[in-house]
Amino acid sequence: MEGGGDKVAVALVSGGIDSPVAVARMVQSGWTIHSMHCSQEPITGREAEEKTLGTLSLLANLNGPLAENGGKICDKLTVIPVGETLAMFTASESHRDYFVHMKRLFNVLGCMVADEVGATHLLTGENLGQVSSQTLGNLGAVEKSSNRPILRPLLGLDKQEIIDEARTLGTFDVSKGPELCDALGPKHPTTVANIVRLEANEENLGGLTNLAEKCYSQRREEPLLQ
Repeated sequence: MEGGGDKVAVALVSGGIDSPVAVARMVQSGWTIHSMHCSQEPITGREAEEKTLGTLSLLANLNGPLAENGGKICDKLTVIPVGETLAMFTASESHRDYFVHMKRLFNVLGCMVADEVGATHLLTGENLGQVSSQTLGNLGAVEKSSNRPILRPLLGLDKQEIIDEARTLGTFDVSKGPELCDALGPKHPTTVANIVRLEANEENLGGLTNLAEKCYSQRREEPLLQ
């Protein structure tokens, strides 16, 4: 599937319950989706990547829950290793902001994929207030790292609504299980980010763009499961 044209988005898919539901909603609204997964190996195992491949493969199957709309999902997943870079944000100066730095890094990487495939937007499964990086006080700081608008179709839903939708799609059983993205996270993360502090922390580590470019240089593509 080629990029370009209108209504093309890069989806940041985590392996959790929410992001496949966000992908399904936007595909049903006519969007073409290129999917990206940030792998935290070697800090975690391959479970999150395997779950991501599983849910996307189910949604992309023309005999699956989205029927012919499944063809709007690119048949390859871009996997970007970020574990070693995220470990840099566990120092005392930046650890409380770890999850915000993580999402900012993901957004920059998503924009790099978007540059390659001709996407106009990023797509996330973010849901207001569900975790610390998704408070109103942090979402703005996260969004500042993206040079494209971010689609958040689940933003106002409660968790049970998302779970119910995942069950209907058939993705819930693939996605369920412990979330692994908090392996290096702080016990008491910040809920209201200070953008000056965030940018200073990132500059002290070489700059967010440079950190992202190093991760992006190690990207690989994985075909969706047949």
